[in-house]
Amino acid sequence: MRLQQVLSYVRRAIDDYDMIADGDKIAVGISGGKDSLTLLYALQGLRRFYPKRFDIHAVTVDLGFRNLNLDQIEDLCRELEVAYTIIKTDIAEVIFQERKEENPCSLCAKMRKGALNQTIKELGCQKVAYAHHKDDVVETMLMSLIFEGRIHTFAPVTYLDRTELTVIRPLMYMNEADVIGFVNKHNVPVVKSPCPADGYTKREYVKNLLRQLNLENPGVKERMFTAIQNGNLKGWTR
Repeated sequence: MRLQQVLSYVRRAIDDYDMIADGDKIAVGISGGKDSLTLLYALQGLRRFYPKRFDIHAVTVDLGFRNLNLDQIEDLCRELEVAYTIIKTDIAEVIFQERKEENPCSLCAKMRKGALNQTIKELGCQKVAYAHHKDDVVETMLMSLIFEGRIHTFAPVTYLDRTELTVIRPLMYMNEADVIGFVNKHNVPVVKSPCPADGYTKREYVKNLLRQLNLENPGVKERMFTAIQNGNLKGWTR
């Protein structure tokens, strides 16, 4: 997938849900994975011609795994002329060594977001962009339905009262396959997650389930996404 196609998806999402206002300073959460780096490319490309002027600042929460190398990400940010901040933490030690969590993902997410939001505020950003794509939207709805007994997923735009930050999700119209195509075509320097729980989560289970459903019933993922858009869920009204 070409960058121009990515920009088209991202601009449509931003316009449909009014994600960006003139003068915004937006933090871009960078894990080093394919999704967050695609988002970085997209927002940096969009800001060159988007009618509303905005700035971006890439931010990574370093969980403290010793085998995480962010050199390529730093090089990429310099190439794209995007400011980059790495937040050093000991989250990995707390979760895997001190607490020895059997199900670490929930606590890790809370601690990671806490560190991220605090730094974002210090940087003067009003918004933070997360790299959730269409598959993530549908998977989250299925996880909520299967494990919580409710129909729920995250919204395109979410205002966080406690931090007074707004979360935006500009990749929400992109399929994961589109992201993979872009990363492969442009040799994006993806950094593999060093987390020992990576690939062994409830989300991974639901991801495989959705993939199988879509193979057996072509188009089911698109229909689920349309149902979310039309289902009067909070934050999805255009």
